[in-house]
Amino acid sequence: MTSTPAAAIPMPAPHSAGCPFGPPPAYTKAAATAAVTRADLPEGESCWLATGYAEVRTILSDRRFSADVRHPNFPLLLPGRREIIAENPNFLRLDDPEHARLRRMVTGDFLVKRVEAMRPAVQQIVDEALDRMTQGRTEADLVTGFALPVPSLVICLLLGVPYEDREFFQSVSRTLLSNTSTLEKLSEARDELLDYLSGLAARKREQPEDDILSRLAVRDDLTPRDVAGTGILLLIAGHETTANMISLSTALLLDRPDHVARLADPAAVPGAVEELLRHLTIVHTGLPRVALEDVELGGATIKAGDGVIAMLSTANRDETVFGGAGGTPADELDLDRDARRHLAFGFGVHQCLGQPLARAELQIALATLFRRLPGLRLAIPRDELAFRTDSFIYGMRSLPVTW
Repeated sequence: MTSTPAAAIPMPAPHSAGCPFGPPPAYTKAAATAAVTRADLPEGESCWLATGYAEVRTILSDRRFSADVRHPNFPLLLPGRREIIAENPNFLRLDDPEHARLRRMVTGDFLVKRVEAMRPAVQQIVDEALDRMTQGRTEADLVTGFALPVPSLVICLLLGVPYEDREFFQSVSRTLLSNTSTLEKLSEARDELLDYLSGLAARKREQPEDDILSRLAVRDDLTPRDVAGTGILLLIAGHETTANMISLSTALLLDRPDHVARLADPAAVPGAVEELLRHLTIVHTGLPRVALEDVELGGATIKAGDGVIAMLSTANRDETVFGGAGGTPADELDLDRDARRHLAFGFGVHQCLGQPLARAELQIALATLFRRLPGLRLAIPRDELAFRTDSFIYGMRSLPVTW
């Protein structure tokens, strides 16, 4: 990688306690200065940080930028993890044709038509979760009582993972996503989850059912370990991202009654969810890539071999795209905004496979929550809320609420 100038931004940057729903201030400041700037990585290397909307889209869609984590200059935000991450990469960390081959095996399970057919089942899961959370009480932690169980149960049904094992895979997922996990803990958690899913895949190969793991397990071109690798990606991404979006969205909306009122209109719910996805953009650490050849971008010359991090959160607050004369500033939440061009699910060939399912879950969960609990409010002062700043997926540790 190239030498680092004195003004490079140290990464990962901390969040602001005063503005917990926005990107870290260092990234916002960088975006106001230039669309592409320099950054320092924890191991002393440097990389490029892309903060502008157009530049981020280019990086995520241009084949001159690689998603292959095995590249020696691939930018990593945590020291000591290169070997363990590169040892068994999932398809999000690979380029075509490997990426396309593996992704195609599960694409059909997340098509819009199939997800739409699942809506009644998701609605039932949401209703039952609320029944359990509210039965005989008027106060609960929304994270453990609602935000986490709903997507966990949905992804378990899709994958064919027993829901009674949720405490195990939720705990292991947190370890794998935490930026404070030691290399030993990280390796141990990965091996535990690989062993668990490999064993499950082997059993499903003998007795397949109507689920994703079964369909993968019976393929002759995949070993149980291969199936487990894809299963880890879908299991973690399938519950962690949506769970954090539900809790963060709820916390954000609780002191905005005018915004909550918009969720009472079924026609307004899809657009409101898009705006929440844009505004919150829970992948606050950005998406890493490495340049395969020299690229001129945002006034900078990115050399072949340079690492690049595409900052989704600042791109989603680019005033030239989401602001505009007479409209609400891009930094503010506006559930009437047309936010369909947001990059919360990424962009290009690596765009989130499960976005139709995530959208359906968020639409149903948030609309149902505020309809059934019109008196929902925080049970603690807002400045006492605990956020997950130690994870690659931003979220909340807990959300005490009452109704």
